[in-house]
Amino acid sequence: MLGNLLELYIHDLSDVFPGLELGPDGRFGYDKLPLYWSEPERRFAFIVRCGGQIAGFVLATRGSPAATDPEVLDVAEFFVLRRYRRSGVGRQAAVLLWQRLPGKWTVRVSEGNAGALAFWRGVVAGLTGGALTEATRPGHPHPWRVLSFESEPLAPAEAHLGQDP
Repeated sequence: MLGNLLELYIHDLSDVFPGLELGPDGRFGYDKLPLYWSEPERRFAFIVRCGGQIAGFVLATRGSPAATDPEVLDVAEFFVLRRYRRSGVGRQAAVLLWQRLPGKWTVRVSEGNAGALAFWRGVVAGLTGGALTEATRPGHPHPWRVLSFESEPLAPAEAHLGQDP
């Protein structure tokens, strides 16, 4: 299931990253996906649901290419199906993720993805009350924005984001 969702996600990203090409099998592929099951202490996969329906996914890692601290958590991939966008599903999934895995976080967004950059700035600022730092890192074809912040633990009765086995 997650592999299929990743194909939709990468297809969406091909607008931002023109170098993304289909393989000979007609799929983009995601080489790191098996690591989410072989490294469960460092990689976390979640399915986002809305009204019982699959609405997207989140992949997070402990360790970020944008941070020197190996314990910093990173939103590696985040996808909400188009029909659920602008409905609050993505915002709720992000907040639940950060509460489920409290600590220091980074979110990396390509400046070529203006909609995602606006989304992440708003969600992180809302969660932290504006207590975040933002930096720019080189990237191709666009620079990256890196948002850094801390999240607090989730209250047990609020857990709604289900981790995939």
